[in-house]
Amino acid sequence: MDPRTLLDPSASSSSTALSALSPLDGRYASLAAPLRRYFSEAALIRERVRVEALWFLALADPALRLLPQPPAAAVLERARALAHQPPAEAPETVKSIEARINHDVKAVEYFVRDALATAGAGVAELELVHFGCTSEDINNLAYARLLAGARTEVLLPELDALTATLARWAREYAELAMLARTHGQAASPTTFGKEMANVGARLRRARARLSTVEILAKWNGAVGNYNAHQAARPDIDWLALSRTFIQSQRLAWNAYSTQIEPHDWIGEYCDACAAINVILIDLCRDLWGYVALGYLRQTAVAGEVGSSTMPHKVNPIDFENAEGNLGLANALLRFFADKLPISRWQRDLSDSTVLRNAGSALAHALIGWKSLQRGLPKVSPDRERMASDLEGAYEVLAEAIQSVLRAQGVPNGYELLRELTRGSHVDAASLRHLIVSLPLPEAERARLAALRPAQYVGLAAELAREFAAGKL
Repeated sequence: MDPRTLLDPSASSSSTALSALSPLDGRYASLAAPLRRYFSEAALIRERVRVEALWFLALADPALRLLPQPPAAAVLERARALAHQPPAEAPETVKSIEARINHDVKAVEYFVRDALATAGAGVAELELVHFGCTSEDINNLAYARLLAGARTEVLLPELDALTATLARWAREYAELAMLARTHGQAASPTTFGKEMANVGARLRRARARLSTVEILAKWNGAVGNYNAHQAARPDIDWLALSRTFIQSQRLAWNAYSTQIEPHDWIGEYCDACAAINVILIDLCRDLWGYVALGYLRQTAVAGEVGSSTMPHKVNPIDFENAEGNLGLANALLRFFADKLPISRWQRDLSDSTVLRNAGSALAHALIGWKSLQRGLPKVSPDRERMASDLEGAYEVLAEAIQSVLRAQGVPNGYELLRELTRGSHVDAASLRHLIVSLPLPEAERARLAALRPAQYVGLAAELAREFAAGKL
């Protein structure tokens, strides 16, 4: 296999996709593609190169007096280029070095040293590459930058698109009454728009939680104490330099760690993503159920097959695919949240292989989000079916009648309505017959007698519009 196929997200072929071990690189490759720039092996290597180059530039500051004279302009220019955008061949070159020395981060160090040497760096300057660093100084910062980028550039925009769709439905169907169901049984009516607003409001809060997870990084050597730094140059304020270096990359400085950054924030990040997925699984199951009830009508796509044996079938496969991928994502995300903050003594290596799978978890989530987005335009409310069910459920007005009785101070209103309606089919005529016998003012009896289930939606429409407008 051409190594470029592994390193370049755009390089693919049908044979490569068919032989992929994971569907993330096969069947779902195009859906997962936006995350490859953050979580492929090539992406991790490039980010490590950037971090090494940034540290070199920080140490090359003349104010630190680590060098007898500042590096030549060509050396600084090469370091800045590496920090901004490593060359396309960097991942493959680093992998070839790793194959020789059997250490992935040391291979990055050697690559950066070679690049600076080619630009004219001297021996003293080259010794600043990876100065005072343990591999985890490079790794934790690289992962922090990658997870931050994925959140900003991929995850949050996708969530915003989903929320926007739900807001549009909330506004469009704010007044579309439908029978609600609690415990699977007929309940007080709602509107389809309000139900979409319910999910959208949850998603909006969950999105805010993900966006505010503080991304931390550490830069303090082999066991977190700046041992090597202090031994080499006790006159430098390493705490201040570490803080400045981390914060210059728009990350939060973690002053306390062992060899590894504790990963608590990654656990929070994973928990936040998992919480989003739980909300969307709930939505997928509700939409699936509304399709089953006939409340949502599916659009038949020309040429598609719904069943290999039943020609009439149009299946809600996008919602089912989303549910499956979101569940798979959460299995990984929950494991990450539980495992990553745990490390024996000053470190063990069990987090390393787990972190390499962060992209897999987020890719399954992204596939689920995209599948849901693909499925939403394929369904539309069946107004006639919703109206028919409402007209056949006059028993749901029992709540309204007993509430009016309570408000008028009439005793045992609940008990009266329970005897008439619990477990029974109630039609409009039988309910009106009851209403005319109630000890209520004539105006109240007339108002209740005119009430239909489709009108008994409370403030559902108002709440749906308030959500769609971003007011609630």
